[in-house]
Amino acid sequence: MKRYPAFDPLEYQEWVPDPKLVAAFAKTPRRDRERRAIVDALDEATLLGLYAGLVRTRLQDIVLKRWVRTGVISKAWLGTGEEAMTVGPVHALDRSRDIVVPMIRNAGACAEMGMPIADNFRSYLGTADAPSGGRDLHAGSLAHRVLQPISHVGDVVPVVTGMALVSRLRAAGFVAMTWIGDGSTKTGTAHEGLNFAAVQKVPAIFVIHNNQVALGTRLAQHHLPEDFAGLPDAYGMAGGIFDGNNVLDAYAAARIAAERCRAGAGPVMLVGTTFRMGGHATHDEREARELFPAEVFAEWGRKDPIGLYEEHLRGLGVAASVLRDVEARVEAEVAQAEQEALRSRDERVPAPESAVEGVYAS
Repeated sequence: MKRYPAFDPLEYQEWVPDPKLVAAFAKTPRRDRERRAIVDALDEATLLGLYAGLVRTRLQDIVLKRWVRTGVISKAWLGTGEEAMTVGPVHALDRSRDIVVPMIRNAGACAEMGMPIADNFRSYLGTADAPSGGRDLHAGSLAHRVLQPISHVGDVVPVVTGMALVSRLRAAGFVAMTWIGDGSTKTGTAHEGLNFAAVQKVPAIFVIHNNQVALGTRLAQHHLPEDFAGLPDAYGMAGGIFDGNNVLDAYAAARIAAERCRAGAGPVMLVGTTFRMGGHATHDEREARELFPAEVFAEWGRKDPIGLYEEHLRGLGVAASVLRDVEARVEAEVAQAEQEALRSRDERVPAPESAVEGVYAS
C-alpha cells in the first residue's frame, strides 16, 4: 500500500517488511486446528476482500486526518494500525443478517457492512443527509445492520446483549457483535451486560479491543493482569485470543465464535491485542507519543497489519499487480465518497428547526 508521509505514523512512512514477522504472520492462525482449517479454505476473492477492507479503513483515516490538517474539521478519532481488529471479525460474520455496533476505533466496520463511505464522512461534517441528520458524528444504519455507537464507552454492551437476546427469544438466527476497549472493561455497564449475556446464553460476540491505552492511561496503570486472557472465564463465557494485527487470525477466531453463537452455545469473548499508533484523537498525538518509549512505537510499527498481510498474500502467489488494482479501486471509492460528503457540506446544511425533531417521543 502507498505510504502517506504527511499523515501516516512515522513508523509506517518507510515501512520495510521484517522476514521473521512475515513468517510468524503465516504461522499464527495455523497454530489452532480449527483456525487453520478456516484460513486454508479461504479463496482468493475472500483474501482480497480482506485486503480491500484493510486499505479502505486506512484510507478513510487518511482523509479524516487531512481534513483536520486543512481545517475542514477540528479533530478525528482514528484507528490507524488497528484495522485488522475490525475488518477480520466483520468479514467473518454473515453480513446479510448479523448486527455490529462499532466503537470509535472500529468505524471501518460501517463500510465493511455495506454502508456508504460518504456517510462516515458526512457524520463528521454534520450534514442533513448524514445518518444522524447532522446531530452526531457516530455513524450507523439499521438498514445495513450497523447500530450507531454510544459515546459513553461500555454502555453499548448491554444494548448488544439485548439485541442478541431478541435473536435468541425469536429464533431469529442473527449474531450481534461489538468491541470493548481495554478501558471500557472497567465500566459498570460493561460488566452488567457481559454478566447478563453469559447467564442468558445470548448469541453475542464481544471483542476486547486491547490497544494498551485508555485515552491517556496505559494498560499497566488500570489493569493488574498482564492481559485479558482470563476475562472470559470470569464470566463463565467461551473465549479466544487472537493477534490483533493479523487479519486472518482475527477472521478465523470470529468465524468460530459466530458458529458457536448460531449453534445456541451462548456468547463468546474474543481478546485481541494491538497498539494505538496515534493519540486518543488527532488533538493529542504529541502527548500520546510521550506515553510509551519510542522503542514501543518502533516495535509495533514493524507490525503494520496491512504491510504484513500484503507480504503474506505475495507469499501465497498473489501478484503485486493484483494488489495494486485492488488498492486503486478502493482509492477511487474513497475519493468519490470524500467528494460526495464535501458536496453535502455545501448543499445539505441541516435546517435550524430540525434540531428539535425526533428528540422526544410522543
